[in-house]
Amino acid sequence: MEVLRQFVQSFRVLSGFGTDYRVLSGVIKACASVSELTSGRGLHGCVVKLGYMGCNEVSKSVLNMYAKSRSMDDCQKMFKQMNSVDPVVWNIVLTGLMGSCAHETMRFFKAMHFADEPKPSSVTFAIVLPVCVRLGNTYNGKIMHSCIIKTGLEKDTLVGNALVSMYAKCGFVFPDAYTAFDSIADKDVVSWNAIIAGFSENNMKADAFRSFCLMLKESTEPNYATIASVLPVCASMDKNIAYQSGRQIHSYVVQRSWLQTHVFVCNSLVSFYLRIGRIEEAASLFTRMGSKDLVSWNVVIAGYALNCEWFKALQLFHILVHKGDVSPDSVTIISILPVCAQLANLTFGKEIHSYILRHSYLLEDTSVGNALISFYARFGDTSAAYWAFSLIAKKDIISWNAMLDVLADSPKHSHFINLLHHVFNESIIIDYVTILSIVKFCTNVRGIGKVKEVHGYSVKAGLLNDEEEPMLGNAFLDAYAKCGNVEYAHKIFQGLSKRRTLVTYNSMLSGYVNSGSHDDAQALFSEMSTTDLTTWSLMVRIYAESCCPNEAIDVFREIQARGMRPNTVTIMNLLPICAQIASLHLVRQCHGFIIRGRLADIRLKGTLLDVYAKCGSLKNAYSVFQSDAHRDLVLFTAMIGGYAVHGLGKEALMIYSHMMDLGIKPDHVFITTLLTACCHAGLVQDGLEIFDSIRTVHGLKPTMEQYASVVDLLARGGRLDDAYSFATQMPVEPNANIWGTLLRACATFNWMDLGRVIANHLLQAESDDAGNYVQLSNMYAADAKWEGVMKLRNLMKKKEMKKPPGCSWLDLDKQRSVFVSGDCSHPRRDSIYDVLNALYLQMKEPGAL
Repeated sequence: MEVLRQFVQSFRVLSGFGTDYRVLSGVIKACASVSELTSGRGLHGCVVKLGYMGCNEVSKSVLNMYAKSRSMDDCQKMFKQMNSVDPVVWNIVLTGLMGSCAHETMRFFKAMHFADEPKPSSVTFAIVLPVCVRLGNTYNGKIMHSCIIKTGLEKDTLVGNALVSMYAKCGFVFPDAYTAFDSIADKDVVSWNAIIAGFSENNMKADAFRSFCLMLKESTEPNYATIASVLPVCASMDKNIAYQSGRQIHSYVVQRSWLQTHVFVCNSLVSFYLRIGRIEEAASLFTRMGSKDLVSWNVVIAGYALNCEWFKALQLFHILVHKGDVSPDSVTIISILPVCAQLANLTFGKEIHSYILRHSYLLEDTSVGNALISFYARFGDTSAAYWAFSLIAKKDIISWNAMLDVLADSPKHSHFINLLHHVFNESIIIDYVTILSIVKFCTNVRGIGKVKEVHGYSVKAGLLNDEEEPMLGNAFLDAYAKCGNVEYAHKIFQGLSKRRTLVTYNSMLSGYVNSGSHDDAQALFSEMSTTDLTTWSLMVRIYAESCCPNEAIDVFREIQARGMRPNTVTIMNLLPICAQIASLHLVRQCHGFIIRGRLADIRLKGTLLDVYAKCGSLKNAYSVFQSDAHRDLVLFTAMIGGYAVHGLGKEALMIYSHMMDLGIKPDHVFITTLLTACCHAGLVQDGLEIFDSIRTVHGLKPTMEQYASVVDLLARGGRLDDAYSFATQMPVEPNANIWGTLLRACATFNWMDLGRVIANHLLQAESDDAGNYVQLSNMYAADAKWEGVMKLRNLMKKKEMKKPPGCSWLDLDKQRSVFVSGDCSHPRRDSIYDVLNALYLQMKEPGAL
């Protein structure tokens, strides 16, 4: 550029001695080619001084220089000063306007059209038709098409190509684009490329491939652009057909050296192989490429990421950076940051961030900043995400939406609200993605009123009506369901009757399940024609919560039969079934799915540990506990709960001591579980010390459950007076659970006098536990107070209270036998009773006990 300026300066000095107009025109064209406006204006002055303005070639060169330099005011002034105005002159101005102002281009074309001379040429229409696409104005394009027909240019190759491209990009492939293509008398490679690309871009893949096959039968030979257009079409086919078609095209390329060595063609082939999962072929082709540009590297890095080859993508990025031939651009960074997130490699992600900070061209790219926000969000690092957001110089709506989405999940609600206020204060035009983040925030804080406000805003703004797929509608349905308003959720579900997707059904199904409306959920499930893993996982949960273990297991087996891989939610919903039926075999199956599926959710591990303990396998429970190097409060609570179930209080206290050494602070759930462990093991003094530590050590306020645990602790230890004294001196009114615990202890230790006192408290508390009334009735019966027994039975009948029968079961050879109190329906009952009678007789024999 500087060399050109110096040359022009010297040229202007020498031009006074006489210069050929062709030389002057050539220098002006050189300025036009690099948009050197300052030197061009200087040369324009020379043209005027030398009197060359009347020369057609020179004046066109000046006009073209202004048009290419985007100085349209100078260009239009020059146009008005020109004496001879032929189609080339008009086309030069139209080309300049096309790059800066689409509406002005159309106005200028209309002026040309209504002028007597000159008439628009094929080049004119080729310039203006793409402008119709940019304006989204198909009507103007069709008017122009009628003008083309009137001028007899519809068979012209240049015009026909422009028409095909215009109709295809506006979505009118059949019949408009194809008719225009069919009208071209002499089709060239651009004609074929336009119709193939048109079909492909409008998702008419079969027609695109058919057109390519027809092209091969014609004399026109495909070029690099044809290959680049048709390979993505092949990739969209069934994998086997895609591979065969792509291999044939690859073979066609290999036979033509000018295509085989073209980097654009090689990049397209590599991308094709990666898109259909043929990683080895792609890697081999990439390695053999004679020359690689940055696109080559980006294609392979993105392709590895697409095929979950995270380590290979990262390795290739390392090679690219250290090789130094080309530098990573924004596309490279946007491809590699999600790879770091998938590998949970925060350290390398931060190194990439440092690389970005050292290269200003990356730091100034808004899309790179947006990718950094998403990267840090995956690690829950809100502060780092906000820092990346603050460094974005030119924030777009994607930047704001990404940051709002991060803060929507943050416990610091004020940060989200402050940022949202900033969005409105900056007059940023929000879109449906912004609304989705706001709805998520309102759902997380259970703000049903705010959800309604956002819903109202969306309706007024027309955001719900413009949706082809009801993303917002689904979000509002889900929000109402999660906030407990199933009625509103159902209304939205009904309103989406013509646009329901699988997400819509799953959201409504989840709403029914969360609200306990299992009948409605099952009715909705029966209506669903399409299901996915989410649907079936919800059905497992429904049957689990309805105490239908067999049905839940059948659904789980159906998931496997359909080729679906159970995820964290599926296993979480199934594990309670394992505890219900105490099936160690089923728990181990679930554990196997967790290991094979690499499901690392900490809550899932805690639940697995808990269920192992409930199914009697403390060894497996402890193995799960030990397998996690980063144990948190959830796992410690689950392990202590396991020891509590088995009465191993000392072991529970050792776990507690270990947790305190690690500096993990207990919560109320943990302390209640630990007190239960002490109760079951009879560790009265240890339990009392733990209760005292609630206030003195941990700074918490005891809960009703913890008070009840202390009462149970003292009562089980035979210290009934202390237990009663503790209950009556509590700072809160004892509930029916506490009085019921004391009553059972009185029955166990035969403390009838205290039992009568506690019975009065229990009746006043109006307990709904049938077991308490049965216990009280038994006490009255033992004391021969039959009138009291009758009163209690009448009271239970009035309250429609019924004690559930005792139930036990046994898993043997993968078959479960269930035994219910009073039930004689077992198929092997006779042999069972024979064994029981034999055991009973043995027990009665002298010396048996």
